[in-house]
Amino acid sequence: MVAEPDKNPDVAVDPPAVAPEDARAASSATPETPAGPPGARRRAAIEALTVAAVVTAAVTAGSALLPDSYVAMAVGLVFLGATWAFVWRGDDARVEASGLALGGIVLPGKLDLQRLVRSAAQALGWALVFAAVTFVPFYFGWQRFWHPRGAFALGLDPMKALNDVFGQLVIIALPEEAFYRGYLQSRLDEALPGFGWRTDPTTGARTPRRLRLFGASLGPALLVTSAIFALGHFATIHDPARLAVFFPSLAFGFLRYRTKGIGAGIAFHAMCNVFSELLGRGFRVY
Repeated sequence: MVAEPDKNPDVAVDPPAVAPEDARAASSATPETPAGPPGARRRAAIEALTVAAVVTAAVTAGSALLPDSYVAMAVGLVFLGATWAFVWRGDDARVEASGLALGGIVLPGKLDLQRLVRSAAQALGWALVFAAVTFVPFYFGWQRFWHPRGAFALGLDPMKALNDVFGQLVIIALPEEAFYRGYLQSRLDEALPGFGWRTDPTTGARTPRRLRLFGASLGPALLVTSAIFALGHFATIHDPARLAVFFPSLAFGFLRYRTKGIGAGIAFHAMCNVFSELLGRGFRVY
């Protein structure tokens, strides 16, 4: 689907340290497949940017016109509908290549429970690692930004807490990750396979330059998708602070590249939202 890593001998190509989100995706969904011809890349760019603009306009209108209690559900349905229209209703290979197989749940045929459990465990493991690394610095940054007064105090109703976690996971994180990382980032990777091009001195073939980071092969689509993600958040609520979601979006996009699926991004995205909500409520800031 996306670009092949540099074949120049001075560029290391490491095998993945962990298995991809699902076995079939390992051969079809890696960012090491050859870049397509210019015409195909141009069509991919036009489609991705047009769909992103239409979806952003739709969720902005919904946020402005619908009652607050319906906004989250409506926005989620827009994201899921766009993902279905451009990926899920297609063939299995496209679903796998976009990282949207979700452990095989959305694919026809008998569900492979072993694959599903393996995918879920991998996604949760990556999300927990990222939470362990990022939540402490986020807490101190949050403190400096909001300047909360008083001690942290949080009275939890277990059922309400479970409902909030479910909402963040299924109504917020799943639809956003399916659209932005599953469809948009994958499609933009076809349009923007690398940061320029490298010519192989042996074969003369031109291959995209990609950034290799902790076993993930990253392309410009990560930055473009994160910018669109941030602009979409700003469009729904005109607060410049909303643009800061560009940075966690980089982490969600990295997880999409590293794991070959969106499961880890969904889990970490939900964790981030829940953690932020806990801080806001516990310090009575929002």
